[in-house]
Amino acid sequence: MRLAIPAGAEPLRFAVKVVRVSGAEETKALAASIGSGPVLNLAELTRGGPSRWPEVLKGAIEIGPDDGPFAVDTFRLPANNPWLCQLRLTGFDFLDGGRKVAVCTWDGDVWLVSGLDGHSGELSWKRIASGLFQPLGLKVRDGAIFVGCRDQIAILRDLNGDGETDFYENFNSDHQVTEHFHEFAMDLQTDPAGNFYYAKAARHGKPALVPQHGTLLRVSRDGLRTDILAAGFRAPNGVCLNDDGTFFLTDQEGHWHPKNRINHVKLGGFYGNMWGFHDVTDPSDSAMEPPVCWITNDFDRSPAEMVWVRSQAWGPLRGSLLNLSYGNGKIFVVPHESVDGVMQGGMCALPIPPLPTGVMRGRFHPEDGQLYVCGMVAWASDRGAPGGLYRIRATGKPMFLPKALHATRGAMEITFTDPLNRSAASDVSHYSVKSWTIKRSEKYGSKHYDEKSLRVGSAALSESGRTLSLTIPEIGPTRGLEIKYRLNGARGQIVDGTIHGTIHHLAD
Repeated sequence: MRLAIPAGAEPLRFAVKVVRVSGAEETKALAASIGSGPVLNLAELTRGGPSRWPEVLKGAIEIGPDDGPFAVDTFRLPANNPWLCQLRLTGFDFLDGGRKVAVCTWDGDVWLVSGLDGHSGELSWKRIASGLFQPLGLKVRDGAIFVGCRDQIAILRDLNGDGETDFYENFNSDHQVTEHFHEFAMDLQTDPAGNFYYAKAARHGKPALVPQHGTLLRVSRDGLRTDILAAGFRAPNGVCLNDDGTFFLTDQEGHWHPKNRINHVKLGGFYGNMWGFHDVTDPSDSAMEPPVCWITNDFDRSPAEMVWVRSQAWGPLRGSLLNLSYGNGKIFVVPHESVDGVMQGGMCALPIPPLPTGVMRGRFHPEDGQLYVCGMVAWASDRGAPGGLYRIRATGKPMFLPKALHATRGAMEITFTDPLNRSAASDVSHYSVKSWTIKRSEKYGSKHYDEKSLRVGSAALSESGRTLSLTIPEIGPTRGLEIKYRLNGARGQIVDGTIHGTIHHLAD
């Protein structure tokens, strides 16, 4: 059946009714009964409706102590709200030059938070959208709020200026959805051209059904095209764009993933999960791209988004890479290097207490240059708070964090952000090093094999006091490496830390 509407300059308003009839006489009778009655005016639906959530709720800003290298400020959530909404935060981005922030929740709401630029000691929270399908990412582009959901990327449209969403515009829904609970659509980021990026999880312990299972996806600026950029992921919780067109994605332990992993992702790469959607049939390790590092469970139970430090406010960590932990609420610096074309590196936690909730997403504020993070807890996290929003401020005090690793034959070089005490650094009793391996298979995870201690033969500091060279005669390629140190800063500060990492190749 086809309805032809002739061209014309005047607007038309008409109704189309579809009814099953048995013959011409019944058709005539039906047409006569319909007549020329009133036609519904759909224009009213394009002007927005009355406010559904007029209340503006308040949440205190609790400023953390700044006696260390980082301070943690807590933005209290309006947990006691009239709608009994859970505030399990899964994505956010800034608006109005950083004066406001839009945050989404796993339960389908979006809130607009105001007052980031004020001095009142509290924020204003207004609910602006609801009913979205498990959003796990949010990005503001050209002033519009885009929400990455399990079924689509939606644009929130306020048609009458009352601050609430009247129209949930489907920007793109190319990725298909099956019944499996675990196939989340993770994160939402853009490149300078305005294209969108997110990751689609696979089906846990089941084979893929649709092309998007276990993939990194790019959606064109106009929303009309989706490209699969890489495959073989299991549950990649976050997308980080690099300046060279590559990406960093974390992934979770499980079938075909013996431990959590940080991936340096290139176009067309395969990253290990045989039950994602791809054409790889070789299950051997050589058929996949190796991770930057394998992350053992005790160190980070479940990694989330990775974030580049672009801010001057973070001093010596500018240019470094961070990893956020959903599993234990920590934030890690990720020093890494490329040897023989393969990225390798490790992780070390920032010297702050674990946050009360699992950390999911992070962005640096466009004005104050500090790191804002949000998060939630559902399962597979050792944190307890259902959700949270925080600001991590660099105070300008020495950080003593490793910002570079360099594995060579018989040695490991570690470059720190700040000078160390030479006497403490040269004492080999201040270090412990061990290595282990893991086995990849279709089984869930892997235990440690061949775990052993490695002797530190000597330790020396560079002239600057920042680069530490450890002579480790037995060091070699290994999937698991732990370096613990107990040192002092140049002015006697206690410097304790643990680095977990992976070595694929030793540099000459």
